[in-house]
Amino acid sequence: MGLWGRTMDGSGPIGLPTGDDTSVGSTHTWEREGPWAVRIKQEAENVRDNCGVLDLPGFSRFNLIGAGAAEYLYGLITGGLPKIGRMNLAYFADTRGRILTEMSVIRHGEEHFTLITAASAQWHDFDVLNAGLPVGIMLTDHTTEFSTLIVTGPKSRNILGAMGTDADLTCGWLSHQSATVAGQSCALLRVSFAGELGWEIHAENAKIPVLYDAVIAAGAKPFGMYALNSLRIEKGYRAWKGDLSTDYSLLEGGLGRFVKLDKLQNFPGKAALQNEKQQGSKKMFVTLIVEAGPWDAPYMSTIWHGGEVVGETTSGTFGHRIAKSIALGMVQSHLSVPGTEVEVEIFGQRCKAVVQEDKPLWDPGNERLRG
Repeated sequence: MGLWGRTMDGSGPIGLPTGDDTSVGSTHTWEREGPWAVRIKQEAENVRDNCGVLDLPGFSRFNLIGAGAAEYLYGLITGGLPKIGRMNLAYFADTRGRILTEMSVIRHGEEHFTLITAASAQWHDFDVLNAGLPVGIMLTDHTTEFSTLIVTGPKSRNILGAMGTDADLTCGWLSHQSATVAGQSCALLRVSFAGELGWEIHAENAKIPVLYDAVIAAGAKPFGMYALNSLRIEKGYRAWKGDLSTDYSLLEGGLGRFVKLDKLQNFPGKAALQNEKQQGSKKMFVTLIVEAGPWDAPYMSTIWHGGEVVGETTSGTFGHRIAKSIALGMVQSHLSVPGTEVEVEIFGQRCKAVVQEDKPLWDPGNERLRG
């Protein structure tokens, strides 16, 4: 058994098996080396070296279907749609070009999509999709009907094979397929928020316990949200309402590759983003390596340069695969050059930090992810 708690993305298992010291005196600390630290490190390293499984019910999911669904969705998002049998990330902007929300778009047919987003965004994102829904297109909410297991790590393909499946486990990154795994019908999505080889198993709630027991029996070990947070930050993956919010435009957020200013559709925020593209962004998203001492940067830690406030962190953690303290954040554009030194204020102490290149700190070429 583990403990459950709240994270930026919702609630989920956070690790810390029963038997560890969970007393008030032990856990009331801001330091990295609380009683959870060893477990988080073990979980992250197991995902790096073997295979982990995370029971993650924290997704909202909607089906969009009907004649005109593709054109409608294409007119809402800033980028493109996936081909049938594929999936991608899609971003929605407000009229100022700022990040309204992010959804995974799974395409089943020409006019049939599933959209997956954060649990805490259920009502928000349903409204985003439903606000101008044309007659003849059906939007349905299936959030409470399904759950998800994240199975990830270099041995995850072997684990799924050992569970017994008719799935084609050679299908590439960002593919999806219907399959039977351990005798249970499900959907397999070839993605991993941990940045390792992996799949998400999406199935009806009643089938999840059987699937979870089977993946554990095949050799995977559980990991929690704290480990996942460490793993995703090493890859520079953003989290909604932290790194992704209406505080920042898509271009400021480093999401320019998800913006197609040349498409004909006049999606919300297009004019604002065109203007920003021409004028230049005032702020830019960066990854920082922080000399953080015994702490890691909390959300909204102040970033300093030359005695002036120049930005804020949006995420911070210790990366166990690279053995360094990492922060994601926003700084004034001229300070986003790799190698620039700034300071991150952590609990009143200013800690040296260095801007990194605009690529993942772990597996920058995504070879492991695509393996």
